Amino acid sequence: MKQFLLGYLLSAVIIPTFSMAQTAQLTEQLGKTVLYGDIALSPDGAHVAWVQSTAATTSNQTYIKATSGNSSAAVVNLEAAAERLDADPAWSPDSKTVAFFSTAGEKDQRQLWTVSGDGSNPRKLTHLKGYAARPRWSHDGKQIAFLYIESAGGGGPLMAAPAITGVVDAAIHNQRIAILDIASGQLRQVSPSNLHIYDYDWSPDDKKFVATAAPGPGDNNWWIAQIYAIDIAEGEATSIYKPSLQVAVPRWSPDGKSIAFIEGLMSDEGFHGGDLFTISATGHDILNRTEKRKSSITSLFWLTPDCILITEVIGGGSAISELTLNDNSARTIWKGAEHIHAFGNFPNFALSKDGKFAAAARSSYETPPEVWTGPIGEWRQLTKNNTALSPSWGKAESLQWTNEGFDIEGWLLPPARVESGKKYPMVVLIHGGPSSATTPEWPASFGMARAIIAALSSHGYYVLLPNPRGSYGQGEEFTRANVKDFGGGDLRDILAGVDAAIAKYPIDSARLGVTGWSYGGYMTMWTVTQTNRFRGAVAGAGVVNLQSYYGQNLIDQWMIPFFGSSVYDDPAVYRKSSPIEYIKKVKTPTLVIVGERDAECPTPQSYEFWHALRTLGIPTQLVVHPGEGHLYLKPENQIDRLDRTVAWFDKYLK
Repeated sequence: MKQFLLGYLLSAVIIPTFSMAQTAQLTEQLGKTVLYGDIALSPDGAHVAWVQSTAATTSNQTYIKATSGNSSAAVVNLEAAAERLDADPAWSPDSKTVAFFSTAGEKDQRQLWTVSGDGSNPRKLTHLKGYAARPRWSHDGKQIAFLYIESAGGGGPLMAAPAITGVVDAAIHNQRIAILDIASGQLRQVSPSNLHIYDYDWSPDDKKFVATAAPGPGDNNWWIAQIYAIDIAEGEATSIYKPSLQVAVPRWSPDGKSIAFIEGLMSDEGFHGGDLFTISATGHDILNRTEKRKSSITSLFWLTPDCILITEVIGGGSAISELTLNDNSARTIWKGAEHIHAFGNFPNFALSKDGKFAAAARSSYETPPEVWTGPIGEWRQLTKNNTALSPSWGKAESLQWTNEGFDIEGWLLPPARVESGKKYPMVVLIHGGPSSATTPEWPASFGMARAIIAALSSHGYYVLLPNPRGSYGQGEEFTRANVKDFGGGDLRDILAGVDAAIAKYPIDSARLGVTGWSYGGYMTMWTVTQTNRFRGAVAGAGVVNLQSYYGQNLIDQWMIPFFGSSVYDDPAVYRKSSPIEYIKKVKTPTLVIVGERDAECPTPQSYEFWHALRTLGIPTQLVVHPGEGHLYLKPENQIDRLDRTVAWFDKYLK
């Protein structure tokens, strides 16, 4: 029955051929974009490694290049490696060796490999069975630690949820820290079996780890993780800090006396933002080092006992700053309209051991991604794989407005060509999260749906990308401003942004659309129940009924910091923000799209919304892409989602 329904839903939705023809050229262009991920800089700053792919492919390979001179980047050649997936390159302390994971020679199983700093002498070190990630060398260079889920998959809640049958409680497989002794090849798991480890760092003496961890299931309990110190010899974990919100990126001080981490209201694992805290290694003397700072810290590097380098979201861009602990003063070294961060999901920034040299995969709405290296703020371009690419969409502009005492900002992309005296339709694209922010990036990412920005602008639309209250970039007070108020103040901020855009640009107020994915999908569903200003909508991976959603999704712990308690203790706060409560007010034709195996925003939520609109006679269609999770991985489904979105807006806004 399930397969029949899925086949019916996909076959029943026909894409207009004119839309497919219009997007084909753009899709081909974006698909050729070379992407650089998992940037890793050698401690001495002399070489940089990265994982390289194209936007239209699913395979990738590790590349290494010297940061000086004009030598070409060398691809790491591995046996039986026609199709492979590489990940997480990490340099040895002496800058001579790179460790990384690869599926070379094996269908889906990652193994740990090492190569020399010039890409030669590949060596497979492990025979793992299960998910593995984030290798980190010990300070003495004799061991490599990594995260390991033995005999089970992993990758976090963005991935497609596996089928779970039998006794569900027995299906928990915790992610543990494993250590490989390089000389002997001995592998041992050293963190307790009852804890799921999310991130970790070696102590300076290589005798302990600091980690963020919680009891499993791991995908669900990241939101209640604590800071643990783990004794490697004894395998014992001691909680040294139980936060009130979410914690990420735990790092030891160079002298081993203290630990730094990020704490804040975070809606998604791996997308970090908050304040920077320090605490003693024994769990005392906790200090907020960036309190009231109008930014969101995304990653950190503890350089000297008194100096931490941070990356941060500021407004709709990024900054790199140096924090002096003696007086908590911060000096901004670089600031730009880009997205720069290390660690977590999709990192693109790395630093040498002394902090004087950096590497980054940089891009913007106008410039395609390339690897840059050099002193921070004095980078020089290292790669030139995307020089033939140029934007076929309009030039982005920063847009600021005020609403209810908040200073709001966002980005506005005009159509590729704007003719004098003519007005154009506009689509509002609401970011996911909500604890996130839209920052400029070359829009070639099909998996995260960013390519829709380029597609809409190329097709003659203005595209508004707002960062309303609840977003990163303006400090914790701003990020927490939507607690217990989903769809309230954030929607008013967005509508005020629509008014600001219409007042300044030739936008037709009678031809407005709204779309988004995840939280953006929820906000799309919510928006069409609150206003009839929009003539068309596309809701991606949305949530229509927060009460039923609480029991359906596999990450319900994220909801408690935002709603104050579980749905069982306070159903009213969930009900008031549920689009289904106001469903009979909808007049907007809405396309609904979701992945079949989405663990974060399960398919039944999209089905319920579509079912209600169909029952009420509102033009609607539902598309369920087979096998996909919250993050789409199959190129054919990524393109299909883009094609259908543009076709829907063309139908109702043009």
